[in-house]
Amino acid sequence: MSEKNVSGRLPVPFDQSKIGLLIGKDGTNKARLEEAFNVKIEVKPEEGIVYVEPREGATLYNVYVAEKALKALSIGFSIDDVLLLKDDVYDLEIIDLGEVAKNREDLMRIKARVIGTGGRFKKALEDMTGAKIAVGEKQIGIIGDFEQNKLIKDALTRLIAGQSHQAVIKFLERYSFELKRRRMELWERIQGM
Repeated sequence: MSEKNVSGRLPVPFDQSKIGLLIGKDGTNKARLEEAFNVKIEVKPEEGIVYVEPREGATLYNVYVAEKALKALSIGFSIDDVLLLKDDVYDLEIIDLGEVAKNREDLMRIKARVIGTGGRFKKALEDMTGAKIAVGEKQIGIIGDFEQNKLIKDALTRLIAGQSHQAVIKFLERYSFELKRRRMELWERIQGM
């Protein structure tokens, strides 16, 4: 099955308050996204929709990854973090806080716990795993490789369930060390070939 003649437009819901970030100064961010993912992006700010259309030679995968990049940008990631998604190693994982928060106050409490005082807990998560995290209105986004995303999702699930920051950090220390050890062993095996 050939994907050479991919056509059509994919509508992607987009946070209207982040349209300026999407476009960037003189359209630079939009151009960077279009170039990185081989798509054309049409912004409809009044509708809160961004349309993704494949360019000549684009595949469905290009459109799929561009959609993920736009979702990440809409959650609150920087343009540089979003562009990591052009590398197949990275993926976007989204935790929908609407599924776990009982009401608006609970949502705010969960977001505050994830961010931590002065953003320290979120920064600790990123430093310990190497992944990027953004906390949006009702979602938390994670950009990392498969193992990083799984580790952070497990840690955040524990935090949301009520574990203390200290218990979650201990969990992360234990598993991030194991993750680094496995990666080092893999690297040594590759070097030995």
